[in-house]
Order: sequence, then structure tokens, then C-alpha cells
Amino acid sequence: QVHLVESGGGLVQPGGSLRLSCAASGRSIRSYAMGWFRQAPEKDREFVGLFSWDGISASYADSVKGRFTISRDISKNTVYLQMNNLKPEDTAVYYCAIRSIPFTWGKDRVDFGSWGQGTQVTVSS
Repeated sequence: QVHLVESGGGLVQPGGSLRLSCAASGRSIRSYAMGWFRQAPEKDREFVGLFSWDGISASYADSVKGRFTISRDISKNTVYLQMNNLKPEDTAVYYCAIRSIPFTWGKDRVDFGSWGQGTQVTVSS
């Protein structure tokens, strides 16, 4: 069982940047695609981005494409979400998740076996 812990959230002004971290323990993330999701108040949890197990491919929601970037540090067993040019509509709790089956790809929430507790991101002036 892998344990995920997000950090790095906070309050930022529109146009600002934040970098979220997702530290994994209990299992190496080397063989797994990792996802980021977010949930705004009274809305469903939505896909933000996905990063492949080989560190080569990434996929992003249209709403964040060109502004958000996922990366990882295998030596730290950590995945990052760099968020630039933040907008008020980016306000949400952000979650990282790991797919249940190694070497598979997809953004359906049911295919992610472990989730972090979430970190709040608030974009406001």
C-alpha cells in the first residue's frame, strides 16, 4: 500500500505561481503513472494532469494546458505540479493519486488506487 502526502498549497494572487509536491512512501512510483486532480467547493473532483511511469509523457486538462507542468524526482519518490499564471477558477483542493496497475495509462478516477489527503490552493486578490 502506497501512502501519498501533498504539500505546497496556499493563498496566491491571480497570475502567481505555486509548486505542489506529492511524496510517496511504501512503494516506488517508478513503474506507475501519477495523476493530479482537484475539487472545488460543490463540484466533482476533476482531472488536472497525468504523468507517465517512464517520465516521458504527460497529459493535461484543457483548462490548465500551457500553465501547469508535472514532473517527478524518482530519487525522492516525489511528483510535482508546477502551476503558473494561476486564475481564481483554479481555486480547489488538489489531490495526487497513483494508478493501481503499473505501466498503465488513463485518467479515470476509479483506476487510481491510492490518494493523498489533498492540499488547498486559493487564488484570490
